[in-house]
Amino acid sequence: MISAEPPSDEPQRQQALDRLELLDTPAAPYLDSLTRLARELFAVKIVLISLIDRDRQWFKSRQGLDVAETPRDISFCAHAVACNDTLVVEDSLVDPRFCDSPLVLEPPHVRFYAGVPLRDEAGLALGTLCLLDPTPRRLTSQELKRLQDMAYLVERYLHLLEQSAQVAHLREALSQAQRKCLLDALTQVWNRAGLRHFLPLEQATAKREGRQLGLIYIDLDHFKQVNDRYGHAGGDQLLWECARRMSTAVRSQDVVTRAGGEEFVILTRVMDARELLHIAERIRQSIASQPIQLENEPIPQTLSLGCALLAPGETPEQALKRADQALYRAKRNGRNRSELAD
Repeated sequence: MISAEPPSDEPQRQQALDRLELLDTPAAPYLDSLTRLARELFAVKIVLISLIDRDRQWFKSRQGLDVAETPRDISFCAHAVACNDTLVVEDSLVDPRFCDSPLVLEPPHVRFYAGVPLRDEAGLALGTLCLLDPTPRRLTSQELKRLQDMAYLVERYLHLLEQSAQVAHLREALSQAQRKCLLDALTQVWNRAGLRHFLPLEQATAKREGRQLGLIYIDLDHFKQVNDRYGHAGGDQLLWECARRMSTAVRSQDVVTRAGGEEFVILTRVMDARELLHIAERIRQSIASQPIQLENEPIPQTLSLGCALLAPGETPEQALKRADQALYRAKRNGRNRSELAD
């Protein structure tokens, strides 16, 4: 494979990407909605929002691909960034730049690629919105215009995100290296170490706001049956989709974490138990209301949820234990329900 040469403005481009503070951050429901829509609109297997870092491409949003990043030197997107223009590869096997790429010869067997650069406000290409498919194809002029329009929507969102309070908080609290250690690679939400990190921060923020810290402990019902029937790849796909739906069901300031296995914990600042249970029910409905597609088969999935409010004088760990106990009560009472801790 012929690796892309770095663009002439590579130092400035990398600095702009670093300032954006998006690498190794949780998935954004808005961007996931756009990539999901693009996958359906263009009928391709894979859609990515790819950011080109020093030696890797990292995916801020991904549909149809399990990995969170790949090396930069085998990246199609690096070529689009290098030329700072839309790149379309109709059949990679007849293109000398890509014909012997491991991405072509091995899974995901990319034959078709179309990527539109995503630029910052100074015009520096930071990554792409791209389509990939194992079947060669050609985009019509109308399809190409639609892809460019969708890339513009992604671009504008990234500009807004750069200025948001959430990104400012990440800049103050965590370095990129720390974020990478706290992020779950599969589901792209915070991992158990991230939960431990954010618990005291959210406790302090809730106190400043005159609110209470709510903890929602979640378990996917009968998850072992999914692994037994569809293998770990199917189980991973289910976990990924559930994490996406949970993130969409909560507010932007809520913290979604994967505690391990099929268990998730969500931290939320609320006024009272009624508000906490309302959020839990919204999460439960986001999974139960619509089956999840696995291997072209709709799979009904439900959650059991345990909720707890951090009590005066209680540690977050003690409140988390009470939420866990409420979760087990929900499972004993029939699953697919939310229970409030004593």
